[in-house]
Amino acid sequence: MSKDKAPRRPRAETPKGFRDYFGAEVTDRKAMLDTIAEVYHRYGFDPLETSAVETVEALGKFLPDVDRPNEGVFAWQDEDADWLALRYDLTAPLARVAAQFRNDLPSPYRRYAMGPVWRNEKPGPGRFRQFYQCDADTVGSSSVAADAEICAMLADALEATGIPRGDYVVKVNNRKVLNGVMEVAGVLDPSDPEKFAHERGIVLRAIDKIDRLGEDGVRALLGEGRRDESGDFTKGAGLSVAQADVVMGFMAAKRETGAETVARLRELVWQSTIGIEGVEELETIARLLNAQGYGPDRINLDPGVVRGLGYYTGPVFEAELTFEILDEKGRKRQFGSVAGGGRYDDLVKRFTGQAVPATGVSIGVDRLLAALRAKGRMQSDARGPVIVTVMDRDRMADYQAMAGELRRAGIRAEVYLGNPKNFGNQLKYADKRNSPVAVIQGTDEAARGMVVLKDLYLGARIAAEATVEEWKSQPAQSEVARDGLVAAVQHLLGQG
Repeated sequence: MSKDKAPRRPRAETPKGFRDYFGAEVTDRKAMLDTIAEVYHRYGFDPLETSAVETVEALGKFLPDVDRPNEGVFAWQDEDADWLALRYDLTAPLARVAAQFRNDLPSPYRRYAMGPVWRNEKPGPGRFRQFYQCDADTVGSSSVAADAEICAMLADALEATGIPRGDYVVKVNNRKVLNGVMEVAGVLDPSDPEKFAHERGIVLRAIDKIDRLGEDGVRALLGEGRRDESGDFTKGAGLSVAQADVVMGFMAAKRETGAETVARLRELVWQSTIGIEGVEELETIARLLNAQGYGPDRINLDPGVVRGLGYYTGPVFEAELTFEILDEKGRKRQFGSVAGGGRYDDLVKRFTGQAVPATGVSIGVDRLLAALRAKGRMQSDARGPVIVTVMDRDRMADYQAMAGELRRAGIRAEVYLGNPKNFGNQLKYADKRNSPVAVIQGTDEAARGMVVLKDLYLGARIAAEATVEEWKSQPAQSEVARDGLVAAVQHLLGQG
C-alpha cells in the first residue's frame, strides 16, 4: 500500500506584477508623503481614506460581462451578485464620496488621499499591478482659481520634497482649447459630441506621442496611418492635409512667453466658442499664478499637454522633471513626468445627475521617489536600532531596562531576542540591521556598574581603512558607567 503523498508546499514567491517593500523603501515613502501632506494641509485640504474596494458600478469605467468585469480591474462577484473591484485610482472613490455625503461635506470640498491602487494589466519592467498614488482635489468649484491653486500647490510640494526650481516645470493646457482646435479642424461637431469620437481619440493619442515619434510620425497618424520600424501599421485618423495642418499648428503654438502662447492659440481657435473660452481660462490661470509669484520658471503654458483620460473637461496639467539621468543603457535622458491632473466636471454627475465641478492632481509616488533617489535627495535615516546584547540569559530584565531607557530618550533600540549563546552571531545580527551601536554588559561589568559600548560604524571603518596607529588612537569600544548609558549613546549618535 503506497503512502499518501505529502501536501505540496506553497511557493514562496511574490505574485507576478507585484512587489514587496522593505525597511528604507517604506521609510522613504512615508517621509516623502508626510512632507507632501504638510503642504496640502497648509493649503486647507483635509485627508480622506476610502475603502480599497468599490462596487464596479461606482468605478464606472468598467462593467461586468458574462464571467467577470472587463480587464483593467481586479474584480469578483459578491454573494449578493454585486460586482466588486479593487480601486484602480483615487479619483473614482472621491466621486462616490462626494455624491454619497454631499449633504454633510462642505462645498467646495478639498481633500487629499494617499494609498495603493490596483490595475489588472500586463506587468512589465517598472510597471506593477499595485502602486501608490497621492492625490489632491477640489470638488464643487467651477472657478479656474481652483485649477491655478492646484498647480501652485503641486510646485510647492515638489520643492518641499527636494526637487529645486530649475529641476521641474508644471505645464498647463486646456482641453477646451484642444476641442476648439478639433472643431476648427473639422473633427468635432458641437451639436453632436459623439460624432468623430473615434477620429478624435486617434488625434489625442498622436499628439501625446510627439516626443517619441516626432512631427513626421504624428502627422502620419493624423493622416492615413504610420508603419513603424518593425513593419506594423497603425491606422490613422484620416485627416486631410489641411486638417492635419491645424492640429500641427496647435502643437507648435508654444512661444517664449505665456502671453505670446495665448495670443497664438487665440489665432488658431478664433472660430470656436469653446476654444476661445479655453484660451481665456488659460489667461486667467496665468494671471493668478503670476500674482502669487509662480513664474514660467515653475509653471508655464504648454499646448503639448493633453492628458490621456477622456473625462478631463478643462484645464489639464503635468509636472515634468527636467534634470538628466542615465537610462539602463547608460544614455542621458530627462526623467520626465511625475504628476498630472486636470478638471473633470462630469465625474460626480454620474451619481447625482447634476453637474458638480471638480479639479485635482495625482502624483506618481514611486516615480517621484525614484527621482529623489536618482538625485541623492532622500534624507531618511538609514541607521538601524541600537542593539542591547544578551550576555546572561537570567538578566533579561536588566537588558530590557536598558533598551527602555534608550527608547524614552528618543533613541531607537532593541534587545537581541535570538539565541544568545554565540556572541558573534549577535554582532552579525547588528551588522545586518545596520546598527550604529551595540551595548554589552556581562557579569563583570554589571558588578562594577559599567557597560561596554561598541561603535559599530567606527569599527567597520577602522577595520577597512585605518592603520594600527589610528586604530589605537580611535578605539571603537569604550566602557562607561551604567547610569551614563543614555548620554554616552547620544554622544556616539551625534545627538549629545
